[in-house]
Amino acid sequence: MTATARPTSPRPTTAPRPRTFDEALAALGRPFPSDAAEAARHYRRLARLLHPDTAPAGRAEEAEAAFVRLTDQWRRHTGDGAVLTTARGTYPLGRVLATGDLAVLRGAGPDTVLKIPRRPADNDLMEREAHALTRLHTVADARHRAYAPRLVESFRHRGPDGTERRVNALQRLRGFHTLAEVRALHPGGLDPRDAAWMWRRLLVALGWAHRAGIVHGAVLPEHVLIHPAKHGLVLVDWCWSTERGTTVPALVERHRALYPPEVTGRRPATEATDIHLASRCVEQLIGDRAPKPLRAFLRGCTLPAEARRPHDAWRLLAELDEALERLYGPRAFRPFTMPGTRTHT
Repeated sequence: MTATARPTSPRPTTAPRPRTFDEALAALGRPFPSDAAEAARHYRRLARLLHPDTAPAGRAEEAEAAFVRLTDQWRRHTGDGAVLTTARGTYPLGRVLATGDLAVLRGAGPDTVLKIPRRPADNDLMEREAHALTRLHTVADARHRAYAPRLVESFRHRGPDGTERRVNALQRLRGFHTLAEVRALHPGGLDPRDAAWMWRRLLVALGWAHRAGIVHGAVLPEHVLIHPAKHGLVLVDWCWSTERGTTVPALVERHRALYPPEVTGRRPATEATDIHLASRCVEQLIGDRAPKPLRAFLRGCTLPAEARRPHDAWRLLAELDEALERLYGPRAFRPFTMPGTRTHT
């Protein structure tokens, strides 16, 4: 299915006609023309002049930064009244809710968000996410579906510049925070008893996915969302997912240090790959507050050799419960809050 954008609220503005790289740079930030067709032509002109592949010698980095700015400006412009329409639904383009490594999340009504790749070259990763989420919500155990966002639909969208992108329409999640935010609020380390429920639920999410034959491939702090009040957890961003025994398609470069050797070495990934990544997330959360038995537990989950790490998340969960009970006694509910933060909507 192909979606089309339909701007309905033009702005009474004009735009110059840059002809060189420097003139295009100078035009950045100026309002787009009020006429929709002229605005699209102006955007295409700037995109052609500012694209890193066509930048003057020695100015590729400057061009890349300018191209990102241009893309963001165009998305804000077309968001005013723009609508993506498919055979299955109509999605009014709302405000940008978040910008990730691969994509921009935009509101599309009260219950849906649109995940739009920043670069068409990442369309294949969006397709991977659509495939994984479809499998999780149709083949995997239905009892655990809350651990991954629901895919509303996946469709192709050709923008005004003629570029086609794969867009994933996803269930909107409210009241959640990333593990990166949790860690930022607890720079001295989170109480292991609070980290325990997050750890347990993360292992459930992984065990559920692994039974369906899916390796997430990017269990990173920004991709693990928790709901403080409900003690809920959702594992998001399945764009890096793969089948067991195949390579993870890409990695998030700024988190390279968190990945196990089989990912950085482009070797096949297994369930142990996700367990390593999840354990690194927990390790960062708890920091120096981890008692010696938990440090040893985490160390066993992050061994360099993939074959020596745990592979069964369900069995690991049972072992974790035993370790936690020895340390803290029978499990008890501990209220958890995130004061002074804005929830993800």
